[in-house]
Amino acid sequence: MIICAGNNESFGFATAMGVGLIEMSMNLTRLCMFDKPEFLLFVGTAGSYGHKNIFDIVESKTASNIELSFLSNQSYTPLDNVVTTNTEETKDIVVNSSNYISTDIELTKNFLKFGVGIENMEFFAFLRVAQEFNIPAGGVFCITNFTNKDAHEDFMKNHAQAKILLSEHVRLRIKELTSK
Repeated sequence: MIICAGNNESFGFATAMGVGLIEMSMNLTRLCMFDKPEFLLFVGTAGSYGHKNIFDIVESKTASNIELSFLSNQSYTPLDNVVTTNTEETKDIVVNSSNYISTDIELTKNFLKFGVGIENMEFFAFLRVAQEFNIPAGGVFCITNFTNKDAHEDFMKNHAQAKILLSEHVRLRIKELTSK
């Protein structure tokens, strides 16, 4: 089953589950309780912390929930803030999730030190629910912006093209997988 956030991040081939960590958690949990999918794929856009470029496609099975205050030693968490469904030896780009969009490029460069490369609001919640229900899952993202002061403006400018690129990438991957 293919999942997306919804609102302006909708795809004809995906089921919308909600924007942000809370909506994604609630709605995907409800879906898994009543009609458990065999596999979950999340499709969405993401911001880059600096190593990925606009319109790059990134696939990952690993997410974190690290708040900006953690990067400046202003907070800590007793919770496990990294989740993965990756069972292979290959290392994923970690996708960070928060209900906030980062806009401080100097601060967000610190994510790279932890192996965290991009941010998407829903992916941590998505993977955590998949893990709870023991469902294989992953995500595919298209970069729309860098995490800087122009993040929202660049997201808006690049969003339509990113959705086209994501749709084409997913179509090709499904074709590739079904031809095997």
